Amino acid sequence: MTTLAVHEFGNPQGETVVLLSSIATTHEAWDKIIPALEEDYRVVTVDHRGHGASEVAPIAPGSATVKDLCDDILHALDAAGVNRFTVVGLSLGGALAQYLAANSGRVEKAAFCCTATYLGGEEKWSERTTTAREKGMDAMADGFVENWFTEGYREEQPEEVRRIRDMAAGIDAEGYAQCGDALAGWDFADELEKITCPVLTVAGAQDPGTPPAELAKIAEGVSGPVESHVIDPGSHQVAVERPEEFIRVLTQFLAG
Repeated sequence: MTTLAVHEFGNPQGETVVLLSSIATTHEAWDKIIPALEEDYRVVTVDHRGHGASEVAPIAPGSATVKDLCDDILHALDAAGVNRFTVVGLSLGGALAQYLAANSGRVEKAAFCCTATYLGGEEKWSERTTTAREKGMDAMADGFVENWFTEGYREEQPEEVRRIRDMAAGIDAEGYAQCGDALAGWDFADELEKITCPVLTVAGAQDPGTPPAELAKIAEGVSGPVESHVIDPGSHQVAVERPEEFIRVLTQFLAG
């Protein structure tokens, strides 16, 4: 089992909220959100393989699956003494959150943010993983932030955009590629009905990668109660770009 980096914040007696970030970002992508949760919740972040201080698995390229990544997460949560939890996942984290909500039997509530049941498949991810392995993360970092933030935010908040860009550039290339290999095989539409817990979907109105229609498909496919919100303006990294609105929507859902 690959050892992942876990960070804990907030109230150790509160209900546990697990935050899972996008590919190419670490738990620090939640820096604007965690302070709003700390008083009431035990907040646990888990970094993906090769992200932050998490290990990279010694496996062959192309062999990682979403199940493998989720097994890593559950192992990390076991080590932290977490049994049942609410999961909040964005992008890759949202895909993993879907899988965990459907299959782990441990999810109380789930928030799926800027994600989809299909994230581009083999054609998209084989190109990206090859670039990461051959050229490194710096070759892709500028393209990430162009897709992750609206043009207005990039112009108004260049220092914050640079922080996230540098975070992406610092991810271990093989760790990124293993996560990309897992997403190459991700296609979960037929499994959504297994999700019976309360669900929140959050979309960014200007998100080019996972537009609101993709979150609507998730909302339509799950079996439990659903709340859906579109943050406008907002692109892929809505928790960074629009933290106040994201906090409002998330805390209302958690308290419900």
